Parts: sequence; C-alpha cells; structure tokens
Amino acid sequence: MNYDVNDFDKDVIERSREIPVLVDFWAQWCGPCRILGPVLEKLAQESDGRWALAKVDTERFPDVAAKYGIRSIPNVKLFVDGKVVNEFLGALPEPLVKQWLARALPSKYEKTVAIAEQLLLENNLDAAQNLLAEVVTKEPQNHKALVLLAQTFLQTDPGKAAELVRPIEQDSDFFDVAEAIRTFASLFQKRQHPETLPHANVKSTYLAAIESLRENDFESALQKFIEVIRENRYYDDDGSRKACVAIFKIIGEEHELTKKYRRDFSSALYV
Repeated sequence: MNYDVNDFDKDVIERSREIPVLVDFWAQWCGPCRILGPVLEKLAQESDGRWALAKVDTERFPDVAAKYGIRSIPNVKLFVDGKVVNEFLGALPEPLVKQWLARALPSKYEKTVAIAEQLLLENNLDAAQNLLAEVVTKEPQNHKALVLLAQTFLQTDPGKAAELVRPIEQDSDFFDVAEAIRTFASLFQKRQHPETLPHANVKSTYLAAIESLRENDFESALQKFIEVIRENRYYDDDGSRKACVAIFKIIGEEHELTKKYRRDFSSALYV
C-alpha cells in the first residue's frame, strides 16, 4: 500500500476532518526513518480504519516541513480536524508506538462520553453508569471514561471506584483526577468504618467533613477539612490536606470554590 503524500492539503488536512491522520515526516537518507517507517505501516494496516497513515518526504516538501517546524526526523504528528493534536520524535519501538497511539488517538465514543459526563453533572448516575460501562468494555484504555465511571461508584462502592482507576498512572492526562478518586474512595471507606480512625478531638469534625464530601457539598467539606488541618495537621496521616488537594483536582483550579479556599488551605498548613 502506498502512503506517500502528493497533495498535503487534500491527503492530510482535508482527510483529517473525517479520520485521524498520522503523518510521518521522513527522508530517504534518514536511517532511523527507515526503521520507524515499516512499524507505522504495519500498525496502519492493523488499525481497522481507525486512523490513516500519510508519509511526507521532507526533501520533496520542504515548505510543508518548514511550516510544521520539522527540525529533526523522524517526526510523527497526529492531525485531527486539520490540526496537530499530538506528536513524537525519533524511532520508537513498536510497543511504545502502540502505547502512544492508545493515548493520542481520539475515542470513537467521544460523544457518548460527553453525554455521560453531562448526566453525571445532573446526578443521573444510573444512566451515566450504563453508558460509561459500555464504553469501558469496548475501550478499556479510555481513561476519561474510566474516571467518570469510577465517580458513579464513589458513594455506593468506593472500593470498586478505586479499582476502576487503578491502571491510570502518572503518564496519563487523567492521573490527577484518578488520584483524587483514590483519595475519596479511601475516605468513604473510613466513613463506613470509623473505628479504624485514630481517637482525637478532631475525629468528629473529620467524619463530618467526609460526610459533606460524600454529599458533594464541597464547600462544607473544605471548611471542615481546613478546620481539622488547623487543629491537628497530621490527623489520619495528613488526611485533611490530601482531601483538600483531591477536591481542588476534581472541581478544577478555575472553580470558584478552589479560588475561594486555596488561601485558607495554604495558610492553615503553615499555622
């Protein structure tokens, strides 16, 4: 099969509006390019039409190479809707290219996940759970679907929520959210078994904070966790600090509550 580009706008830009296009910028004189090229061609043949491969000879198309800042090759860029959305440099071995593709390619179920996310915001957990479970079955590496599905189980089965995000590691864009979910799950399990918590004056406040968190009352939870930090910073292995960080990660740095309580949280840590 011939993957060579003849018309960049047609073969890459226009085509990428229909299907993701992986562009291999290469040259005949480049040794690593000759190693990577067959790997990409093999994976393209195995992709079942999920993405297309286009090979751009930088000697034939120096203007295209210059436009996309190609300074060393091989350089592989993923185009979606006419734009570069991800890239890597060098002749990666096949297993690493597969890992990269798994993270970089947009999901076929992006719209379904977006619908489920909206259902989750509306607290329609059962409907969101059904949609997300189907996506995760078909795309086990869909980290966004995994963290959303885990959130539907946090209140009813925190152990399962933690298990769902267990495969998400530091190289994932969703690692921070997964860490927050693991923190929430641990707190909810402690709420179910309060006898496992150390005896201290702040214990009742700490449990009340966890209850507020379970009810998605983030403001009340933050207030109570910060109160615990001020009175007994390291209670439950620094649990209140970890809880506040997790809340900030879940709601986002731009959320009004994050902006409102970041300063109180920071000052409480250094009282």
